[in-house]
Amino acid sequence: MEKIKSFTVDHTKLNPGIYISRVDGDITTYDLRMRKPNCGDLISNAAMHSLEHMFATLVRNSEMGGEVIYFGPMGCQTGFYLLMRSTEHGRVIELIKSVLKDITAYDGEMPGCSEVECGNYRNLDLSLAKEEAERYLDTVKDWTDKDLEYEE
Repeated sequence: MEKIKSFTVDHTKLNPGIYISRVDGDITTYDLRMRKPNCGDLISNAAMHSLEHMFATLVRNSEMGGEVIYFGPMGCQTGFYLLMRSTEHGRVIELIKSVLKDITAYDGEMPGCSEVECGNYRNLDLSLAKEEAERYLDTVKDWTDKDLEYEE
């Protein structure tokens, strides 16, 4: 059986940041790595779920929303994948930073926080999303398109 691309990355060397995970035609998968893998510092399920609701809503409502294919969590609880169509990497990095800033400043109702809209709506907490966004923004605030490659 062929090994999938994400399993070929040496997770013992992977640090928090923004990376290009793969490119498939005009779709780029960005690895938004928020935690160092296998160090015991995982994102809690509630924080991950809450950040997913906030980021997905804001990124799809951004000026680049039409280029967003998918935003969702990694099962290992160390980050998220953002799939974008036909975009310049520098613009995507700035978009990520902008969305993170918007989350930290957000003062409304959590998007998708009802039983009708979400399968686990009781597991949402805006303050957790804000904490995670602030922490990750601090990590990637100086990130540029020159930092997108995984370290070998």
